[in-house]
Amino acid sequence: MIQFGTGGWRAVIGDGFTRRNIQLLAKAMSVKMKKEQVEQEGIVIGYDRRFLSKEAVRWACEVFAAEGIHCYFVNRSSPTPLIMFYVEKHRMHYGMMVTASHNPAIYNGFKVFTFGGRDASEEQTREIESYASRAEQEGEVAFIEYEKARAQGLVTEFNPLNEYLDNIIANINMQAIRDRGLHIVLDPMYGVSQTSIKTILSTARCEVDLIHEAHDTLFGRRMPAPSRDSLTELCTYVTEMECDLGIATDGDADRLGVVDDRGTYLTANDILMLLYYYLLQYKGWRGPAVRNVATTHILDRMAESFGEACYEVPVGFKHISSKMQETNALIGGESSGGLTVRGHINGKDGIYAASLLVEMIAVTGKKLSELMEEIHDRYGASCMEETSYRFPTERSRELRKILYEDRELPVFDEPVERVSYMDGCKVYFQSGGWIIARFSGTEPLLRIFCEMESQEKAKEYCQVFRRFLKL
Repeated sequence: MIQFGTGGWRAVIGDGFTRRNIQLLAKAMSVKMKKEQVEQEGIVIGYDRRFLSKEAVRWACEVFAAEGIHCYFVNRSSPTPLIMFYVEKHRMHYGMMVTASHNPAIYNGFKVFTFGGRDASEEQTREIESYASRAEQEGEVAFIEYEKARAQGLVTEFNPLNEYLDNIIANINMQAIRDRGLHIVLDPMYGVSQTSIKTILSTARCEVDLIHEAHDTLFGRRMPAPSRDSLTELCTYVTEMECDLGIATDGDADRLGVVDDRGTYLTANDILMLLYYYLLQYKGWRGPAVRNVATTHILDRMAESFGEACYEVPVGFKHISSKMQETNALIGGESSGGLTVRGHINGKDGIYAASLLVEMIAVTGKKLSELMEEIHDRYGASCMEETSYRFPTERSRELRKILYEDRELPVFDEPVERVSYMDGCKVYFQSGGWIIARFSGTEPLLRIFCEMESQEKAKEYCQVFRRFLKL
């Protein structure tokens, strides 16, 4: 079965991610495009460096060709934001990207983008699932062999990377960066960002070093997610080589990780706070912020201090981009490392975020560590604990009943202000801290996140919730 989560359709290679299911997905997209009478404009498709990614594009193209839908195939591994940019810039109704983002190497999948370069909504993905299920019941899916489809002009191979990079360069203060002569190390985590980020930074006369840039479908036997545990080598490199900062991106380059000038890992929450503060305080821009339910509330304090609001939405960047459009928000992001800024694309972009971060250092003339201290002095500091737990499949129904139907809660040693079930079970404390338990939309996990004034209290409350659920 093809089932979409918060970040597209993802499945284990050879189990759910199979040629047959890819053909069913392409057939479903073809049916949807024809019903909406947009099939004549074609569809753009890209892929990352995961195992079978390029082959998956070819299999999808074969089905689209049989349906008479022209495929614009980005013929080298590319960042997900490139596809979103192309769909938006060229006013296409649909684009697709073969990636499982930051999932383990055994996964692959597809992301679907709609008009405006947005992540497909839940309503749209449910419709795609329905068409795929119907196609499976009907039996064989027609296809034209790839080389034959290309010879017939039904597939066009191209590379729009320069157009995407030129757009970022035009919106970044390149002269300020040139004047600083920064030394930066980039860790693409064996993914697809090295060409893009190195091109931008080299154009700005930065000295750029690379680690983990090779093509490795196992991602160095680590999760291709820019987390504290996965960036220890980047931290060491920044310290030993006295770099101004270290930049890391996940497998498809839509998420960002950062190491400051002291070799300290900065969380995704830190990056969001830095960029929002920079845009408000130093660039003089104005606008609300949008964050998901598992992202720091310091953004709320920051927005309020500038007379702005901060809006909370469910997990899934489609909710962030939708709320940003509704409220004309300045920035939107999530604690997993994805963010975007008003005026750029309507989805996560680790490459643009990295470029803006470098601009921030250049324009302010301050080190990242100094800017973080400035934020903490003004808004205080908080500590986040993020935990994930696997559980037997047979317990899923029981856990959902406890959390969502019976709405039972563990006993905490401080007053509860309110509880929200917008996405998972989130408890807001009168002290300003919070804890949330929710099921992952991309993996079979229950995630428990907590933000409190101390790391000890955040860890303690996560364990209280874990013991309560018997995980």
